[in-house]
Amino acid sequence: MQAAIRDDISLQATGAGMLAAFVGFGSSFAVIIRGVTAAGANPAQAASGLLALCVMTGICGILLSLRTRMPIIVAWTTPGAALLASGPPVHGGFGYAIGAFLIAGMLIILAGLWPAMSRAVGAIPRSLASAMLGGIVFGLCLAPVLGLQEKPGFIVIILVVWVVVGRLKRALAVPAAVVVAVGLAALDLHGGAALSLKPQLVWVTPRFSLSTIVSLAIPLFVVTMAGQNIPGFAVLSMNGYRPRHATLLGATGLATVLVAPLGAIPINLAAITAAMCASHEAHADPRRRWWASAVAGGVYVVIGLFSGLITTFIARSSPVLITAVAGIALFGALGSAVAGATAEPRERDAAMVTFIFAASGFRILGIGGAFWGLLAGGAILAAQTHRRGRDS
Repeated sequence: MQAAIRDDISLQATGAGMLAAFVGFGSSFAVIIRGVTAAGANPAQAASGLLALCVMTGICGILLSLRTRMPIIVAWTTPGAALLASGPPVHGGFGYAIGAFLIAGMLIILAGLWPAMSRAVGAIPRSLASAMLGGIVFGLCLAPVLGLQEKPGFIVIILVVWVVVGRLKRALAVPAAVVVAVGLAALDLHGGAALSLKPQLVWVTPRFSLSTIVSLAIPLFVVTMAGQNIPGFAVLSMNGYRPRHATLLGATGLATVLVAPLGAIPINLAAITAAMCASHEAHADPRRRWWASAVAGGVYVVIGLFSGLITTFIARSSPVLITAVAGIALFGALGSAVAGATAEPRERDAAMVTFIFAASGFRILGIGGAFWGLLAGGAILAAQTHRRGRDS
């Protein structure tokens, strides 16, 4: 086995894996920290969650890549983090958010064991799923524009870097903007805890309530499946790989359950960075591309060791800069979501209702707008489809 692994190692795949990890982390870590902080996590709990996420996604990706000999990159639910960031603090405290993370992980496991469940998620009309995701990220995407009122010079610099680098290499645009934002934030640090290199895990006791399960756990599961896992499987399929869905969903769901009490949001398959490791860019031979995802997993583990430094730095930085760069990181997701929501003219009314509910911050019975938007949009779409059927 060791000889077979040595034969598959290549400089090209190593480079692709390192790039995928840096792009994946740089494009989303600000959203994660913003999300868990909005859900009630303190800096220590946020650092713990980031550490647990990086280490678990790295180990999970390495083990799945070794077992399947496929380029399996495991990541975290960026749409889920945006859901947390766009909503109000979780009623009752961060423990209830942890309970929602656990429930979402169990639902992912169930989707792997019970294929009908994952098919049901896949059967949600693309327009409605896209509209819900678009509504979730819309508020955060406004942050760079709103930030121009408070720190116009800094925000303009970040946006210019994002545009210029994006013209040269799209995948590096957001990481480049993050690097510049970090540099600007270093010039604008305020007092607080000293920066620390020591990684530390913090246990958060899960708590459960029906309203949190309905308003947070179920939407987390839906956006993780529709926004990450299903596209992740599609990327692998497009590049000629046929993994067992039950294995990957079971592994990522179990990983979510294990690390949720440490402050970590749900874990899932990567989509965009998976494409970097599953395509010819990683290696001409598809059988040797798994090494790229294994390398990416190793880089994630190393990055996790600096989670304390990263979260303490962000806690001492201007919230405007961090929120702005989180919004820029979600521009692509918003664009794809709007395109998906409006692609089918006959479904646009229902999709727009879903979008507006999800973006509004609307809550009733403690349940957020993402859930109600999906229900309202689904009801409108069903009524319009029924009416068209009768008219024909």
